[in-house]
Amino acid sequence: MKKRPTLLWLLAPYVLYLATLPLANRVHPTPLGIPFLFFWLLLATLLTPLTVWLAWRGDRKRGRV
Repeated sequence: MKKRPTLLWLLAPYVLYLATLPLANRVHPTPLGIPFLFFWLLLATLLTPLTVWLAWRGDRKRGRV
């Protein structure tokens, strides 16, 4: 199996959604006027396409796509 270190970027959404969820499960502080948990999930959702793009770009640079 070939090493593909750029695919490690795809672990970031997993970590943002699941691994840190117990740490972010609180109401205060309220950034942008919304509960912290909703803000955290919104941030994770917006960062997911960026991580997919970074993984794709890394594979493309190595000629795998």
